[in-house]
Amino acid sequence: MARYFIGIDVSTTASKALVIDEQGEVITSQSYPHELSTPRPLWSEQDPEEWWRATSQALRDVLKRVSPDEVAAVGLTGQMHGLTALDAQGRPLRPAILWNDQRSGPQCEAITEKVGAKRLYQIIGSILPPGFTAPKLVWMREHEPELYRQIAHVLLPKDYIRYKLSGAYVMDVTEGSGFGAMDIGKRAWSDEMLAALDIPRAWLPELCESTDVSAYVSQAGAEATGLRPGTPIVGGAGDQPAGGVGNGIVSMGQCSLTVGTSGVAYAVSDRYTPEPNGRLHTFCGPIPGTWFHMGVMLSAAGSFRWLHDEILAGRSYDELNQMAASVPYGSLGLLFAPYLTGERHPHTDPLARGAFVGLTLRHSLPHLVRSVMEGVAFGMRDLLELLRGLGVRPAEAVVSGGAANSPIWRQIVADVMGIPLYTVNTSEGGAFGAAILGAVGVGAWPDVPSACAQMVRRVDTIAPEDPGIDSYNRLYPAFRGLYPALKPTFNALVEFES
Repeated sequence: MARYFIGIDVSTTASKALVIDEQGEVITSQSYPHELSTPRPLWSEQDPEEWWRATSQALRDVLKRVSPDEVAAVGLTGQMHGLTALDAQGRPLRPAILWNDQRSGPQCEAITEKVGAKRLYQIIGSILPPGFTAPKLVWMREHEPELYRQIAHVLLPKDYIRYKLSGAYVMDVTEGSGFGAMDIGKRAWSDEMLAALDIPRAWLPELCESTDVSAYVSQAGAEATGLRPGTPIVGGAGDQPAGGVGNGIVSMGQCSLTVGTSGVAYAVSDRYTPEPNGRLHTFCGPIPGTWFHMGVMLSAAGSFRWLHDEILAGRSYDELNQMAASVPYGSLGLLFAPYLTGERHPHTDPLARGAFVGLTLRHSLPHLVRSVMEGVAFGMRDLLELLRGLGVRPAEAVVSGGAANSPIWRQIVADVMGIPLYTVNTSEGGAFGAAILGAVGVGAWPDVPSACAQMVRRVDTIAPEDPGIDSYNRLYPAFRGLYPALKPTFNALVEFES
């Protein structure tokens, strides 16, 4: 009998179910969208029940192509950090507060002062940004005390799906790493952080490794989705580490650059060595006994989508690519600061904002288009430079996400980085990685590197071009000066946002 593995990805935009076979071939996939709510400036929320409805429907659809009896395991991935607060009956108490929600900046400052900045990032592997889960809990305690008192369990988006499938309250260590209450070096909840946060340990799920069998599909989960009762559910990983697996980034020296809604630079480490000033995340890796460094910019391809939707809605993305290709390197001196939803790395600042700098009468829409692509690429270079500061000096990198679909944007990123970029045989990213983790968890492969060696294959390579490298090396220092120059202005504009 054939054996299949399902990867479930609960992203910000949709829930996806992906089926692969033992050779890593994608058999089928289906996804259903989620609505995003932004009820106030800096807020970003979703209804957890919408994740479940979308996931259930996606699973029912893919199981029309393969028999539930042939599904050997389910792996999970999804958007990280989203606070999903449940009552004693496992019901959501409020909409989930997502990874890109910036409301808990004051709580981050208070927690950092209480623990001490250096001690904090030694424990949790980074400075504490508003996107993390723990400060959102503190925000709930201060602003929604009635709801806070009803909390019995706290999960993250993909772990809510695990709960709905099985009834188990479990979280893998990669996701726990982004909570803000783990001792990352020990791969366990930190008693010191929980005491500082005043969060009950009983609220938190058990931790598992990404390749552990963490639960089994219950009768109720089977009835809702079509899966077979008793199907193993493997720990899985957050979207970025799962995407790292899906891109084959499983050993030291490898690096991936994901230019999706957010932008991520990702590299594996065989030891816990956080960035000295906490300006990167260093989290537990999806391979037991490993860690990973991750730099995050909050508005990468999201910036380009904003440009399209709000300014160029009548144009296709192909037209925008043609516009960018018609403009020289540097967009005639026009720079774009890609901080439309605040920023995380290297500037942990929820008040950072986007800006076009250098506009003149010579600039037209094509210059705006290319400058957004270049600004996002420079933001990604900021992340790569932080990795290089830790001794991660990749000779090449995988590129994925929205930029990977645009030849001109791929070339811009390669020129800005100064290294070759390559794509792999699947664009499924996190869902593919989750399915691989599922396969490893039930013994189809002995370990994650072995599975990736067979399932993940290089497709195209984009080499940087000397004129672009030279132009962008000259322009990059000007980009680096944008944030410090504009920070006082960003702060002054806050009172006009309500």
